[in-house]
Order: sequence, then C-alpha cells, then structure tokens
Amino acid sequence: MTLLIMAAGMGSRYGGLKQIDPIGEHGEVVIDYSVFDALKAGFTKVVFIIRRDIEQVFCEKFFNRIKEKINASYVFQDTPEWRKKPLGTTSAVLAAKDSIDGPFCVINADDYYGRDAFVKIAEYFKNNPESSAVMVAYKLKNTISDFGTVSRGVVGTDEKRNVKDIKEQIVIERNGKIIYMQNGAFIMGEPNANVSMNFFGFTPKIFPMLEKIYKDFLKNLGDNQSAECFLPENVARLIQEGKITMNVLETKDKWMGFTYPPDKQDVTKKIRKMIKKKIYPSPLWK
Repeated sequence: MTLLIMAAGMGSRYGGLKQIDPIGEHGEVVIDYSVFDALKAGFTKVVFIIRRDIEQVFCEKFFNRIKEKINASYVFQDTPEWRKKPLGTTSAVLAAKDSIDGPFCVINADDYYGRDAFVKIAEYFKNNPESSAVMVAYKLKNTISDFGTVSRGVVGTDEKRNVKDIKEQIVIERNGKIIYMQNGAFIMGEPNANVSMNFFGFTPKIFPMLEKIYKDFLKNLGDNQSAECFLPENVARLIQEGKITMNVLETKDKWMGFTYPPDKQDVTKKIRKMIKKKIYPSPLWK
C-alpha cells in the first residue's frame, strides 16, 4: 500500500510552508508523524507531491533525512507558466499516478490524523482489495480550530455506511458550542457529525475517472487564475453519478492542522505530550 501525501499547497492562511514547520523535539515536522503512523499500520511506500519551486527546501528540511530510512519518492505537480496557483488536488493526485500500482491513501501534508485512521484504512484494503474507494471520517468536535472558522464537509451515509453526500459547512466554536453558518445565519451544529478531512483511500481504478474530469476542467479553464479542480468535489460527483461507492470508516482520534499560525503552538504541545506518553519515540527516526 502506498501513502500519497499532497505537499504542494500554498498555505495562504497560515503564511508559509507549513508542511516543513518543525514541531518535534528533533526537528520533526507533521509529515514525519503521518509517515511513521502509516508504516506502523502496514503501508510500504510513500510518495510526496510537491511543487518544483519548493524542491530544494523540501529536500533540505525533510526528504533528505528520511529517504534512507523508508521507501520514499516525490513527484512534481506542475502549473502552467501563465498561472501562479496550482490547479488543485485532482491535478496533484494525477501527477503521482505512474508511481502507484496498488491501493493507496491520499492525505494532506499539513494535517495530523492519528494512527487509528491509518490502521483502519490499511485493514479495510486487506479485507476489501477490490473496493473502489473508502474514507476515514472524523467527529466534527475533534476537528475544530481554536483560532478561527474552518470549513468542513459533513458526510451523509446510507444504510451500508457508504457516502450519500458531503455538504460543505463553515463551522466555528463559540463558548464551547459548535455552530454552523448558513445563509448568513448561525445554527447549532452536531458535535458528533462525521466530517471529511481529506483522508481517502483508492485503487488505481480511480485514475481514468479523474483524468476524464480533469481534461474537461482544463478545456474550460481559459486564463482563469484561481479555479481549481478539487479532489473531494470530484469524488462526490463520481459518487452521485454512481461510478464509485465510498465506504465510511470512523475514528475517534483528534485531527490537528495548521489552518492559522497559532495552531502550530497547539499542535507542538500535543505532540510533545504524546512523546511523553511513549506514543512516539524521540527522535522519531532512530
């Protein structure tokens, strides 16, 4: 199984290359912990998707120190010369298709997911090798930032625990209560609602479907500087069209991310606590 890590994001709200911001005691970054958890869960290969302009710093700060310890490589998500912004997460995944020959899991480089998610998705593919798609869903209450609003895709499922729909919501926590914002009004949210945090599992069967969608996107792109071809939206489209089914696995682990600059201190503090509890060794890669 391959872990595919999307590390080409701009980090606009965060204000920097958050993917390689140290949070561990020995310079470890959040990607280190995702890779470590995936290998513990049974993944055998890691592929990173990066931009060409961050290759040097990515290698110096991260890749060079782990490439001898794990089966890892990286590919480039290229962007047309006339445009500064990458073309979206579907473009990123397709950039890695020649590096993948079996079940794979797609995650964000700047998110901490917890080991349970990797264990569950690895076990799922061992028991369901022909499955077209799967996702790990988190409880909404375990994905909130203390420093600003977040957007979350609330997952609806059918009786077989397959995704029925994913509805994007803007979420904020106020006075310990979770609130959705809809049409300019605030309504109470369900803390235990399942939400998507871009933790998807696929087999290579997904590539031709995504390629068709992406080609259509490029045909209609013109000189648009901001339009992106988003993986979650396209997965939802394939589900609605009946081309794939996506099973939902649940985890009670707490997701942590770098949405806003103050999030770094919070994530660092929680990682250090897990080191003290011996969940992670320090240094991580001995």
